[in-house]
Amino acid sequence: MIKTNQLTKVFRTDEIETKALNKVNFEVSKGEFVAVMGPSGCGKSTLLNIIGLLDNPSGGQYFFNGVEVSRFREKQRTSLRKGNIGFVFQSFNLIDELTVYENVELPLLYLKTRGSERRKKVTTILDRMKISHRSKHFPQQLSGGQQQRVAVARAVVMDPMLILADEPTGNLDSQNGEEVMKLLEELNHEGTSIIMVTHSPTHAERAQRIVHLFDGHIVTENIRSKR
Repeated sequence: MIKTNQLTKVFRTDEIETKALNKVNFEVSKGEFVAVMGPSGCGKSTLLNIIGLLDNPSGGQYFFNGVEVSRFREKQRTSLRKGNIGFVFQSFNLIDELTVYENVELPLLYLKTRGSERRKKVTTILDRMKISHRSKHFPQQLSGGQQQRVAVARAVVMDPMLILADEPTGNLDSQNGEEVMKLLEELNHEGTSIIMVTHSPTHAERAQRIVHLFDGHIVTENIRSKR
């Protein structure tokens, strides 16, 4: 489903050129759960941004479902992201002015989903994430764990084929972090592909494969299990 070939990303200023990714070859199969690890600044988030079609590489190729997308314009990337890719961030990225229900509903509005179907999808996913009792609350009224459950609900309400999670447990205590990991595992068992950036070796062990990045290179890959 995901394949990169000699993927490179260079950031330039007037005085400095930084190579965030250096000829990275990376593949993720449909239904796979992959953890990406490495020290800060090694290129993990850059790789995730390119895979999530938030940015284009400086060089190399990126294939999404067999389509070469590395030179797509912003409008093309946005169109492909809709309904296909869900994002879960460390900082939750909820909209403070919207209620829990409205935050989760937002991706469906972008997809122009009909009202009755939107209500059904949002209600179902809020129930599943055990956050329906907070549907009329605003993000500031929630705990960190509750906010992350809302963020996961927003990411999966449109049934994406791929979820990208960037340090999804980084701002959570151990109990709430465990809840989020269980949710990701459940979604993966149902067929959703997941790529998760993490600094936690314990959480990385939950993935089927662990990829280690260092200075923009993939240095090791460990297969945890096959299903």
